[in-house]
Amino acid sequence: MASKKLLGMLNDAIAGELQVAVQYMWQHVQWKGMKHFAVKDEFQKIGIEEMKHAEAIAERLFYLGGTPTTKPDPITVGSSLKEMLTADTKAEEKTIKMYKEVIALATKEGDLTTAHIFTEILGDEEGHHDTFQGLLEEV
Repeated sequence: MASKKLLGMLNDAIAGELQVAVQYMWQHVQWKGMKHFAVKDEFQKIGIEEMKHAEAIAERLFYLGGTPTTKPDPITVGSSLKEMLTADTKAEEKTIKMYKEVIALATKEGDLTTAHIFTEILGDEEGHHDTFQGLLEEV
C-alpha cells in the first residue's frame, strides 16, 4: 500500500495539474494582439494535456485509496505574454522537480505503476517546459 507521503504527493500533483490546466486555458482565452495567434493554440493544447494528466493521477490516487483534491494551486494568468510564459516556465520547472521526486518515492515503495505513470507524464512536462522556454526567448 502507498505511504501517506506518496498519496499526499499525488494530491499535490493533481492540484498543480488543475492549476496549469486553468492557467493555460485562461491565457489562451485572454491574450490578445498579433503574438496571440502564434501562441494561443499552444496554450489550449497544453492546457488540455494538463487536464488529462490530472485525470490520470486522480484515477491512480483513488485506486490507491486516496481522495483526489478538487482545489488547484494558485493560478497566475499574467497581463503580458512575457509574464504568462515566465509563470508557465516556472510552473513546469516546479512540476518536473516534483515528478522526479514522486518517481523516486514510488520506486522505493515498489509502486512501479505510479512510477510508470509519472515517468510518462514527466516526458510531457519536459516538452511543455521546452515549448514555453522557446517561446519566451522570442518575446
